[in-house]
Amino acid sequence: MSISALPASVDDTLDMLSGGQYVADRSLSTALYLSLSLNRPLFLEGEAGVGKTEIAKVLSKQLGRRLLRLQCYEGLDVSSAVYEWNYARQMVEIRLAEAQHDRPRESLESNLFSERFLVKRPILQALEDTGEGPAILLIDELDRTDEPFEAFLLEVLSDFQVTIPELGTVRAKEPPIVIITSNRTREIHDAIKRRCFYYWVDYPDAERELEILGVKAPQVGENLSRQIVAFVQKLRNMDLFKQPGVAETIDWAHALTQLNHLALDPQTVNDTLGTLLKYQDDIARIQGSEASRLLEEVKSELNGAN
Repeated sequence: MSISALPASVDDTLDMLSGGQYVADRSLSTALYLSLSLNRPLFLEGEAGVGKTEIAKVLSKQLGRRLLRLQCYEGLDVSSAVYEWNYARQMVEIRLAEAQHDRPRESLESNLFSERFLVKRPILQALEDTGEGPAILLIDELDRTDEPFEAFLLEVLSDFQVTIPELGTVRAKEPPIVIITSNRTREIHDAIKRRCFYYWVDYPDAERELEILGVKAPQVGENLSRQIVAFVQKLRNMDLFKQPGVAETIDWAHALTQLNHLALDPQTVNDTLGTLLKYQDDIARIQGSEASRLLEEVKSELNGAN
């Protein structure tokens, strides 16, 4: 995989994302361009399924850089995110030393805490110089972690370094490209946000979502695509427990194509709502007469626009 240069302008960034089949608006491209050109992490916040994680994947593909993904969860600690010692191998080394009877204790201790026994996790790997250019470090769904882990990240995000007590400080020769995502299930501390460019990734409007569908599901006919997008946009205006994201729109388009449908009808909508809505209460509310009403509105509006 050959390494590509970073985009030199906002327009270049738009073109790069477009080349990776990511339909972005100019404001998102501007935030990404500034993040890349000024070596600042990019903090993307928004509802699940709006395309935050996909940006890191597209960057990796388009720039030819390694993608290192740290999937966050409650209880995530340094040993899972940065490094840990390989205790099993260390024990084997101790047993061998005991069997040989001739190794000085000081030599054994320094050997046990060398890189040979170090298990490198995504953050430490991202700080390494591999000669292949800075990696893409995706810290995904940071809002799932605890506040102590956020505090640990401050040194990483500001100085691109970590400290390993037995080895010293490891500092990146070139800062990695850092993308942080959050679904906003809780507030992230301001200290993290101050170290990043912040961007709220919203649901796309109908025009952009239609464009996304044309890129991600080109096999779907124009008539069906317009009906799908219009129906999803109406669902997002309703008071649902979880509104459908762009990922669900694409899934629905693929599902309808798989079922050989060329247009929406009430029965088809009822049968496939599970690809759009992920909570039974939401499905029960829409299924039946409400789905029929929304579909009538969609068809009436689309016919009126033609």
